[in-house]
Amino acid sequence: MNDRVQVIGSYLSPYVRKVLVFLDLKGLSYQIDPIIPFMGDDRFSQLSPIRRIPVFLDDQVTLADSSVICQYLEERYPEPALYPANIRDRARARWLEEFADSRMGEVFIWRLFNQVAIKPFVWGEKTDAAVVEKALTEDIPQILDYLEAQVPPQGFLFDNVSIADIAIACFFRNAAFARFRVDATRWPATAAFVDRVLALSSFAKLKPFEERLRHTPIPNQRAALAEMGAPLMSATYGTAVPRRGVMQI
Repeated sequence: MNDRVQVIGSYLSPYVRKVLVFLDLKGLSYQIDPIIPFMGDDRFSQLSPIRRIPVFLDDQVTLADSSVICQYLEERYPEPALYPANIRDRARARWLEEFADSRMGEVFIWRLFNQVAIKPFVWGEKTDAAVVEKALTEDIPQILDYLEAQVPPQGFLFDNVSIADIAIACFFRNAAFARFRVDATRWPATAAFVDRVLALSSFAKLKPFEERLRHTPIPNQRAALAEMGAPLMSATYGTAVPRRGVMQI
Protein backbone atom coordinates (compact mmCIF):
# COMPACT_ATOMS: atom_id res chain seq x y z
CA MET A 1 0.00 0.00 0.00
CA ASN A 2 1.23 3.51 -0.83
CA ASP A 3 0.17 5.98 1.87
CA ARG A 4 1.72 8.92 -0.01
CA VAL A 5 -0.90 9.04 -2.76
CA GLN A 6 -3.01 12.20 -2.73
CA VAL A 7 -5.89 13.14 -5.00
CA ILE A 8 -7.33 16.64 -5.28
CA GLY A 9 -10.87 16.82 -6.58
CA SER A 10 -14.51 16.24 -5.72
CA TYR A 11 -16.11 12.82 -5.45
CA LEU A 12 -18.79 14.17 -7.79
CA SER A 13 -16.40 14.54 -10.73
CA PRO A 14 -16.43 11.62 -13.20
CA TYR A 15 -12.72 12.16 -13.82
CA VAL A 16 -11.92 12.00 -10.11
CA ARG A 17 -14.20 8.99 -9.78
CA LYS A 18 -12.26 7.22 -12.54
CA VAL A 19 -8.98 7.67 -10.70
CA LEU A 20 -10.44 6.67 -7.30
CA VAL A 21 -11.96 3.49 -8.75
CA PHE A 22 -8.69 2.72 -10.51
CA LEU A 23 -6.74 3.18 -7.27
CA ASP A 24 -9.14 0.95 -5.37
CA LEU A 25 -8.96 -1.81 -7.97
CA LYS A 26 -5.17 -1.59 -7.73
CA GLY A 27 -5.40 -1.94 -3.94
CA LEU A 28 -3.79 1.47 -3.35
CA SER A 29 -4.78 3.71 -0.47
CA TYR A 30 -5.02 7.46 -0.89
CA GLN A 31 -5.99 10.71 0.78
CA ILE A 32 -8.30 13.18 -0.91
CA ASP A 33 -8.88 16.94 -0.89
CA PRO A 34 -12.47 16.91 -2.20
CA ILE A 35 -12.65 20.39 -3.72
CA ILE A 36 -14.51 21.33 -6.86
CA PRO A 37 -12.08 22.89 -9.36
CA PHE A 38 -13.77 26.28 -9.23
CA MET A 39 -12.83 26.53 -5.55
CA GLY A 40 -9.09 25.91 -5.95
CA ASP A 41 -6.64 28.53 -4.69
CA ASP A 42 -3.46 29.85 -6.36
CA ARG A 43 -1.50 26.78 -5.24
CA PHE A 44 -4.08 24.63 -7.01
CA SER A 45 -3.48 26.65 -10.20
CA GLN A 46 0.21 25.79 -9.98
CA LEU A 47 -0.59 22.08 -9.73
CA SER A 48 -3.32 22.17 -12.40
CA PRO A 49 -2.57 25.06 -14.78
CA ILE A 50 -5.91 24.62 -16.58
CA ARG A 51 -7.69 24.38 -13.20
CA ARG A 52 -9.24 20.97 -13.74
CA ILE A 53 -9.47 17.91 -11.55
CA PRO A 54 -8.22 15.44 -10.56
CA VAL A 55 -4.73 16.36 -9.47
CA PHE A 56 -2.63 13.37 -8.42
CA LEU A 57 0.46 13.55 -6.21
CA ASP A 58 2.75 10.82 -4.94
CA ASP A 59 6.43 10.47 -4.08
CA GLN A 60 7.44 10.71 -7.76
CA VAL A 61 5.00 12.82 -9.79
CA THR A 62 2.35 15.51 -9.86
CA LEU A 63 -0.19 14.92 -12.65
CA ALA A 64 -3.37 16.74 -13.64
CA ASP A 65 -5.14 14.53 -16.18
CA SER A 66 -7.14 11.42 -15.32
CA SER A 67 -5.99 9.37 -18.33
CA VAL A 68 -2.33 10.17 -17.73
CA ILE A 69 -2.78 9.34 -14.05
CA CYS A 70 -4.30 5.95 -14.80
CA GLN A 71 -1.62 5.07 -17.34
CA TYR A 72 1.06 6.03 -14.82
CA LEU A 73 -0.56 3.85 -12.15
CA GLU A 74 -0.83 0.93 -14.56
CA GLU A 75 2.86 1.12 -15.38
CA ARG A 76 4.00 1.62 -11.80
CA TYR A 77 1.63 -0.97 -10.31
CA PRO A 78 1.03 -3.48 -13.13
CA GLU A 79 -1.01 -5.94 -11.07
CA PRO A 80 -3.89 -6.40 -11.36
CA ALA A 81 -3.79 -5.27 -14.96
CA LEU A 82 -6.52 -2.76 -15.85
CA TYR A 83 -5.50 -2.36 -19.48
CA PRO A 84 -5.80 -5.31 -21.89
CA ALA A 85 -2.57 -7.16 -22.67
CA ASN A 86 -3.36 -7.57 -26.36
CA ILE A 87 -2.09 -4.57 -28.31
CA ARG A 88 -5.27 -4.33 -30.40
CA ASP A 89 -7.54 -4.51 -27.35
CA ARG A 90 -5.37 -2.05 -25.44
CA ALA A 91 -5.67 0.47 -28.27
CA ARG A 92 -9.43 0.00 -28.37
CA ALA A 93 -9.67 0.40 -24.59
CA ARG A 94 -7.77 3.67 -24.81
CA TRP A 95 -10.07 4.84 -27.59
CA LEU A 96 -13.18 4.06 -25.56
CA GLU A 97 -11.67 5.89 -22.59
CA GLU A 98 -11.01 8.88 -24.84
CA PHE A 99 -14.55 8.72 -26.23
CA ALA A 100 -15.88 8.76 -22.68
CA ASP A 101 -13.64 11.57 -21.47
CA SER A 102 -14.19 13.79 -24.50
CA ARG A 103 -17.57 13.18 -26.13
CA MET A 104 -19.42 11.83 -23.09
CA GLY A 105 -17.80 14.47 -20.91
CA GLU A 106 -18.86 17.23 -23.28
CA VAL A 107 -22.49 16.05 -23.29
CA PHE A 108 -23.14 14.48 -19.88
CA ILE A 109 -21.11 17.03 -17.92
CA TRP A 110 -21.14 20.33 -19.79
CA ARG A 111 -24.52 20.08 -21.51
CA LEU A 112 -26.41 18.26 -18.77
CA PHE A 113 -24.79 18.18 -15.30
CA ASN A 114 -23.31 21.66 -15.72
CA GLN A 115 -26.68 23.05 -16.71
CA VAL A 116 -28.75 21.50 -13.94
CA ALA A 117 -26.20 21.54 -11.09
CA ILE A 118 -23.02 23.58 -11.58
CA LYS A 119 -24.50 26.71 -13.14
CA PRO A 120 -27.27 27.23 -10.57
CA PHE A 121 -25.42 26.06 -7.45
CA VAL A 122 -21.92 27.41 -8.11
CA TRP A 123 -22.50 30.47 -10.28
CA GLY A 124 -26.10 31.32 -9.48
CA GLU A 125 -26.99 31.21 -13.18
CA LYS A 126 -30.13 29.89 -14.81
CA THR A 127 -30.23 26.53 -16.55
CA ASP A 128 -30.42 26.82 -20.32
CA ALA A 129 -33.40 24.58 -21.03
CA ALA A 130 -32.65 24.46 -24.76
CA VAL A 131 -29.16 23.06 -24.15
CA VAL A 132 -30.56 20.39 -21.83
CA GLU A 133 -33.31 19.47 -24.28
CA LYS A 134 -30.86 19.06 -27.15
CA ALA A 135 -28.62 16.91 -24.96
CA LEU A 136 -31.50 14.64 -24.00
CA THR A 137 -33.12 14.34 -27.43
CA GLU A 138 -30.11 14.41 -29.79
CA ASP A 139 -26.66 14.19 -28.19
CA ILE A 140 -27.20 11.47 -25.59
CA PRO A 141 -29.15 9.17 -27.95
CA GLN A 142 -26.25 9.38 -30.44
CA ILE A 143 -23.82 8.38 -27.70
CA LEU A 144 -26.03 5.52 -26.57
CA ASP A 145 -26.48 4.27 -30.13
CA TYR A 146 -22.70 4.04 -30.43
CA LEU A 147 -22.24 2.35 -27.05
CA GLU A 148 -24.98 -0.16 -27.81
CA ALA A 149 -22.84 -1.48 -30.65
CA GLN A 150 -19.69 -1.60 -28.48
CA VAL A 151 -20.60 -3.10 -25.12
CA PRO A 152 -20.97 -6.85 -24.57
CA PRO A 153 -24.27 -8.49 -23.58
CA GLN A 154 -22.56 -9.91 -20.49
CA GLY A 155 -19.42 -9.21 -18.51
CA PHE A 156 -16.94 -6.47 -19.38
CA LEU A 157 -15.53 -5.09 -22.59
CA PHE A 158 -12.28 -7.10 -22.44
CA ASP A 159 -13.13 -10.12 -20.27
CA ASN A 160 -11.84 -8.54 -17.04
CA VAL A 161 -12.73 -5.04 -15.88
CA SER A 162 -10.60 -2.43 -17.63
CA ILE A 163 -10.05 1.29 -17.93
CA ALA A 164 -12.65 1.36 -20.71
CA ASP A 165 -15.42 -0.03 -18.49
CA ILE A 166 -14.48 2.36 -15.70
CA ALA A 167 -14.30 5.46 -17.88
CA ILE A 168 -17.66 4.86 -19.57
CA ALA A 169 -19.55 4.02 -16.38
CA CYS A 170 -18.28 7.09 -14.52
CA PHE A 171 -20.37 9.45 -16.63
CA PHE A 172 -23.60 7.58 -15.99
CA ARG A 173 -23.28 8.36 -12.27
CA ASN A 174 -23.37 12.06 -13.12
CA ALA A 175 -26.21 11.47 -15.55
CA ALA A 176 -28.14 9.90 -12.67
CA PHE A 177 -27.51 13.03 -10.58
CA ALA A 178 -29.36 14.88 -13.36
CA ARG A 179 -32.17 12.28 -13.18
CA PHE A 180 -31.22 10.58 -16.41
CA ARG A 181 -31.27 6.82 -16.76
CA VAL A 182 -30.64 4.70 -19.84
CA ASP A 183 -33.85 3.44 -21.44
CA ALA A 184 -33.39 -0.33 -21.20
CA THR A 185 -36.01 -0.99 -23.88
CA ARG A 186 -34.15 1.10 -26.46
CA TRP A 187 -30.57 0.40 -25.35
CA PRO A 188 -30.75 -2.89 -23.42
CA ALA A 189 -27.07 -3.86 -23.70
CA THR A 190 -25.88 -0.45 -22.56
CA ALA A 191 -28.33 -0.26 -19.66
CA ALA A 192 -27.27 -3.68 -18.39
CA PHE A 193 -23.58 -2.92 -18.91
CA VAL A 194 -23.77 0.33 -16.94
CA ASP A 195 -25.59 -1.39 -14.08
CA ARG A 196 -22.97 -4.18 -13.99
CA VAL A 197 -20.00 -1.85 -13.88
CA LEU A 198 -21.49 0.56 -11.35
CA ALA A 199 -22.29 -2.43 -9.10
CA LEU A 200 -18.56 -3.09 -8.63
CA SER A 201 -17.52 -2.55 -5.02
CA SER A 202 -14.97 0.08 -6.09
CA PHE A 203 -17.85 2.22 -7.38
CA ALA A 204 -20.28 1.28 -4.62
CA LYS A 205 -18.00 2.40 -1.79
CA LEU A 206 -17.84 5.91 -3.28
CA LYS A 207 -21.61 6.28 -3.55
CA PRO A 208 -22.29 7.31 0.10
CA PHE A 209 -19.78 10.17 -0.22
CA GLU A 210 -21.31 11.25 -3.53
CA GLU A 211 -24.85 11.24 -2.15
CA ARG A 212 -23.80 13.23 0.91
CA LEU A 213 -22.12 15.87 -1.23
CA ARG A 214 -25.16 16.19 -3.48
CA HIS A 215 -27.23 17.30 -0.51
CA THR A 216 -24.64 19.43 1.29
CA PRO A 217 -23.85 23.10 0.57
CA ILE A 218 -20.34 23.55 -0.81
CA PRO A 219 -18.96 25.38 2.28
CA ASN A 220 -20.02 22.45 4.49
CA GLN A 221 -18.89 19.57 2.30
CA ARG A 222 -15.46 18.95 3.80
CA ALA A 223 -16.88 18.80 7.33
CA ALA A 224 -19.63 16.44 6.17
CA LEU A 225 -17.10 14.08 4.62
CA ALA A 226 -14.91 14.20 7.72
CA GLU A 227 -17.93 13.17 9.76
CA MET A 228 -18.35 10.16 7.47
CA GLY A 229 -14.72 9.11 7.84
CA ALA A 230 -13.58 9.99 4.33
CA PRO A 231 -9.77 9.72 3.90
CA LEU A 232 -9.19 13.48 3.84
CA MET A 233 -5.88 15.23 3.34
CA SER A 234 -4.85 17.22 6.39
CA ALA A 235 -4.89 20.52 4.47
CA THR A 236 -6.98 21.80 1.59
CA TYR A 237 -6.31 23.72 -1.60
CA GLY A 238 -9.85 25.07 -1.48
CA THR A 239 -11.12 28.62 -1.09
CA ALA A 240 -14.52 30.13 -0.37
CA VAL A 241 -14.76 32.15 -3.60
CA PRO A 242 -15.18 30.38 -6.95
CA ARG A 243 -13.22 31.27 -10.06
CA ARG A 244 -13.64 29.94 -13.57
CA GLY A 245 -11.16 27.67 -15.27
CA VAL A 246 -8.79 28.68 -18.03
CA MET A 247 -10.50 26.48 -20.63
CA GLN A 248 -14.22 26.94 -21.23
CA ILE A 249 -16.50 24.54 -23.09
